[in-house]
Amino acid sequence: LAGGTLLGVGIWVSVDSNSFLKIFGTLGSGTDSIASQFVNVGYFLIAIGALLVILGFLGCCGAQKESKCLLIMAESFLTSVLTPVLKNEYGSNQAVTSSWNNTMNDLKCCGLTNYTDFNNSYYVKQNNGNYPPLCCNSTTTPCTQSAAAISGIN
Repeated sequence: LAGGTLLGVGIWVSVDSNSFLKIFGTLGSGTDSIASQFVNVGYFLIAIGALLVILGFLGCCGAQKESKCLLIMAESFLTSVLTPVLKNEYGSNQAVTSSWNNTMNDLKCCGLTNYTDFNNSYYVKQNNGNYPPLCCNSTTTPCTQSAAAISGIN
């Protein structure tokens, strides 16, 4: 539903920005108002909305039809989107780092697949080649690549 809403608003903003500005133009004044800046993100909303619609369609249809193919496509699509976020944002964005830490702690896992999701990541580069402590069994010593590999945490 969120994907359809974003897709619809994105199309509306891109195709008929004048009516959008008439309705929401009172949000600010001048050329730098919030509404006039929002018009510029119409294409972004279309892209994000389309991705969410596709992901939702694959997931819902796959679950309804019990289709392994559709569910694997949905999982692959989600993984291809989330892995770059994990590599680039973990350690640099506090909200992403906290969310991933909570997820990895609750699920007793490391990354989406295993510790290799952090290879060449921002976090590893900033921490002298060490991986997040949750990727190793022991949190007292630095979690190196070899320690993460033998820890058995996936």
